[in-house]
Amino acid sequence: MRGKTTPWRIAGGLALLVVGALTGAAGWLVVDLWSPGGLLLALAALLGLFLGGRIALGVGFGVGGPAAGWFLAYVLLGVPRPEGDFLLGSSGIGMYAYLLGGTVLAVMCATMRGPQDRPVSAARPAK
Repeated sequence: MRGKTTPWRIAGGLALLVVGALTGAAGWLVVDLWSPGGLLLALAALLGLFLGGRIALGVGFGVGGPAAGWFLAYVLLGVPRPEGDFLLGSSGIGMYAYLLGGTVLAVMCATMRGPQDRPVSAARPAK
């Protein structure tokens, strides 16, 4: 299951890209809505999404789709409109913490190793 690119993995990656964009938009709204708790809630949602993508696809590629969708939503919601205002305003340091925290979580989930990545020896039982 490791390293093979199948049509199901590609479709799963694209589905995770869409879910990542929706999670990123929802996280943007929640961070500004509830001051300290919203940031923690948004980061917990990102952790669940990234970890779920990693487990569902079985490789670090499973984090790439949701992370790209999340970052795309983050950037598109922060770009000023032609009228000069923003679609959603970013007030305070919460949005920078959301960007940094989401990036750290994505890298952490993409580089971690799961139990299926370790070789199992017949001489000693697996823990």
